[in-house]
Amino acid sequence: MSNLPPLNTDTIWAILKEEIDDSIVNQLVWYYLGYRYNQATQTWDTSKVNDDWKKDYPEPPDFIANRPPTVKLTRSISQENKQLLKEKLGFQGYKIGEFGPRQTRRATAANWLLSYMQQIGS
Repeated sequence: MSNLPPLNTDTIWAILKEEIDDSIVNQLVWYYLGYRYNQATQTWDTSKVNDDWKKDYPEPPDFIANRPPTVKLTRSISQENKQLLKEKLGFQGYKIGEFGPRQTRRATAANWLLSYMQQIGS
């Protein structure tokens, strides 16, 4: 996960515009949740992962392919940050008929990452 793009608004837009592969989107969220892959032991180090996430997901989930972890991700965004994509980036959402669950889950990941940036003052 050392080749991740920087966490900035350009990266958030690239997620929304589907310019970044789903696997990289997952890896970004995993990284900022605290998951680290140990090459030597070929296992996930969860020592930096919140206990609530660690309990439900001892290995990082696929947020794009699976709804349950995305629901948990949505719920972990503080209420004041739920509309950050619209408020900070002016993102108006996807047009009806031009999106499906995958785009919705990518938008959730993007919003979670933007919320994380807001919390750390980026």
